[in-house]
Amino acid sequence: MAQPKVRIRELTRDSVNFVLEGVDLAFANSLRRVMMADLATVAIDIVEIEHNSSVLADEFIAHRLGQIPLISTECDNLMRYTKDCSCSSHCKQCSVLLTLDISCNTDDTVAVTSQHLDQSNDFPYDDGAMMDNETLDQRDPNFGSPLVTRQASEEPILIAKIRKGQRIRARCIAKKGIAKEHAKWSPCSAVSFEYDPHNKLRHTSYWYESDAKSEWPISANGREEEAPQDDQPFDFNAKPEKFYFEVETTGSLSPKEVVMKGMEELTKKLAFLTHQVDAGADTEMNGDVTAGGAANGHASSGWGALPINGSNGMATSASPPVVGGWGNYSPSALQVPNGTAAGGWNL
Repeated sequence: MAQPKVRIRELTRDSVNFVLEGVDLAFANSLRRVMMADLATVAIDIVEIEHNSSVLADEFIAHRLGQIPLISTECDNLMRYTKDCSCSSHCKQCSVLLTLDISCNTDDTVAVTSQHLDQSNDFPYDDGAMMDNETLDQRDPNFGSPLVTRQASEEPILIAKIRKGQRIRARCIAKKGIAKEHAKWSPCSAVSFEYDPHNKLRHTSYWYESDAKSEWPISANGREEEAPQDDQPFDFNAKPEKFYFEVETTGSLSPKEVVMKGMEELTKKLAFLTHQVDAGADTEMNGDVTAGGAANGHASSGWGALPINGSNGMATSASPPVVGGWGNYSPSALQVPNGTAAGGWNL
């Protein structure tokens, strides 16, 4: 397989279209999932409603506030997770304070939007946290604010509508997080990729009434590859090696930052997995199969792994130690009835 290569076909403020070559399908899909769910951004996580006389419930307004994208440039390096911060509650190192205070005093309907969210420097929770002013100075001037504060042409996001005599006042605390915890932290609104536009690999089965070619037109990506001949024999060993990505962002991170940090995050995950595999191999070569304390028939970790003996199926102190995993066992060391794996799937 050729070396991985990325070719940018189109780049806009909120989206990027590129071609990824020289990788397999598993890698391409892993990159897609990492860009969607593993990149850190800033989003409103705590909403303190101080006054709400609108027709919407407090929970409804809080949910809408949480979905507003906030500027999160270099969030992974310039902001701490709340769980990793030395403060007792919240501070400037791990949180951003936003306030909302809008009322209607006329007969016209007032639209409460993300444009009315103001960032406050008077953080009431600075209580003993170790401040890193150098990190704070490196942040974007609009870091943690709605997108409309940086792009005047950006259409503000509607939160609620109020009439005369109604008011909404709230204090919002934005925190760093990833979409695995909640979708509001995802920097992407959509990530998709296509491969084999001519369906030469036959991974797609078309439903059609009379003619599949006329009812299922080839996408624009088909111009990137040569169409197969009607009498061309099927290659059972062929694999996809060219993937056409379309990434649309919410605006919290730029498309370039999403792709670059997605690849960086995927590299870290693969490096960690490689290190764990190498560490496990070294442990087995040294004869220490306990992997951190598994002894006397107790599994150290894994998918509920338990050693089994052949008499009654229960673990005893005489049973050899087993490391939990995906159904790994040694037939010579364990008397496993009917070939059942000791802690995993049947082999």
